[in-house]
Amino acid sequence: MYKAENPPEIFYSTFAVMTNFIPIFPLQMVVFPGEDLNLHIFEPRYKQLINECFQQHKPFGIPVVINNELKDYGSLIYIKEIAQTYTNGEMDIRTKADKMFRVLEVITEIPEKLYSGAIVNYPDNNLDGGDQQVMQMLVSKMKDLHDGLQVKKDFHKAESDLTSYDIARHSGLSLQQEYEFLQLTHERQRQEYLKRHFEATLPAFEEMKRLREKIQMNGHFRNIEGFSVK
Repeated sequence: MYKAENPPEIFYSTFAVMTNFIPIFPLQMVVFPGEDLNLHIFEPRYKQLINECFQQHKPFGIPVVINNELKDYGSLIYIKEIAQTYTNGEMDIRTKADKMFRVLEVITEIPEKLYSGAIVNYPDNNLDGGDQQVMQMLVSKMKDLHDGLQVKKDFHKAESDLTSYDIARHSGLSLQQEYEFLQLTHERQRQEYLKRHFEATLPAFEEMKRLREKIQMNGHFRNIEGFSVK
């Protein structure tokens, strides 16, 4: 990824026709395609960004930041609604993520703008082609995890309509794992990633449950069958 602080003036004049230039709002989070995201906007540069994108009906990008490093991948974001505007100009907004992008070049200074932008491309992303039986297994594993954690999640859609992105968001992936997952461009790859995640996570989770139950039993009267010495 290349960073340009002072690109040539001719470059600025072409912004209007460059379909792969987007304003960017870097965040320490991964937003998956199709995901709904609510944000509170308070920084002046991003208040400007949101107001302009909303008025012009244009998207912006959320590239991922990990360990204070701007990463190459992120998601295109459309503003659905400015839910509330405060007297100081801060805003609550509702957004929806669209396709995944890769940053080719960061533009850190844009005339008359407080925010930065980026030149991006959009890798082909196969949203179909997954294995339905594998998906059913992943949904079951996710529900096992939620049951164990006493978490209830309403996806507001039928289980048969869930995608790997829906599962990934609610399966305890770390930020680094979510970023790795975002870069996968085939549904079958994403299913396999989640399958390996559950294979590694659920046994450890079950062991933690066993240890918790053992600790909770300390001091209680227990009915344990004796061992016969022969």
